[in-house]
Amino acid sequence: MKFFLDTANLDEIEDALETGLISGITTNPSLMAKEPKTNFYTHISKIADLCELYNGIPLSVEVFATDPRKILEQAYDIRTRVPYKKLNIKIPVGYEELKIINKLSEMGIPINCTCCFTTTQMQLAAAAGARYVSLFYNRLLDVKGNPIQALQRTRSFLDSKKLNCEIIAGSIRNAYDIEDAWDAGAHIVTASNTILKKATKHPKTDESVNQFLSDFKKWIE
Repeated sequence: MKFFLDTANLDEIEDALETGLISGITTNPSLMAKEPKTNFYTHISKIADLCELYNGIPLSVEVFATDPRKILEQAYDIRTRVPYKKLNIKIPVGYEELKIINKLSEMGIPINCTCCFTTTQMQLAAAAGARYVSLFYNRLLDVKGNPIQALQRTRSFLDSKKLNCEIIAGSIRNAYDIEDAWDAGAHIVTASNTILKKATKHPKTDESVNQFLSDFKKWIE
């Protein structure tokens, strides 16, 4: 089970990497848009440098084109201009997109197929050659879907077919979703630094620590 950090913020990435538990970084156009305006490739290169510094962890960067031909061109462009060996190209799931996933994967370019909401979408993307398939966990809950079932069925499919593909549970809004996603079969959970910090907290933890320190202060004085 692995934890990826979902952000494009350099300070957040560097801070979280110091915990030693971050196994990868994922970004998307919305996260990029939250950062100060700069050259896209320059910013991605800075993230890649941090990934390289911390054991060469994988980095997923999403295309921002919608036309299939443009997606293919952009994927090549990103891989060329950011020559990081662990760089994955994120491509949203779709029929024409499956062709691109298959073509790029055959060329040795690892693909993270994103925006998945069904078991079938993830299975098809994996069969087409995707290295990762990303389920939008909480967004699926928003439309009364069952992410637990989707993760379980997809994991069973991947294991039975022995495909070189890992499931990423994204769109995580609550700390408890992390353990639920892992328990359901997700190889990876990707979430924000805010969610990661929340996952370390509990009111009783603070209460216990404060009690220990208070008791010790009375004793040592």
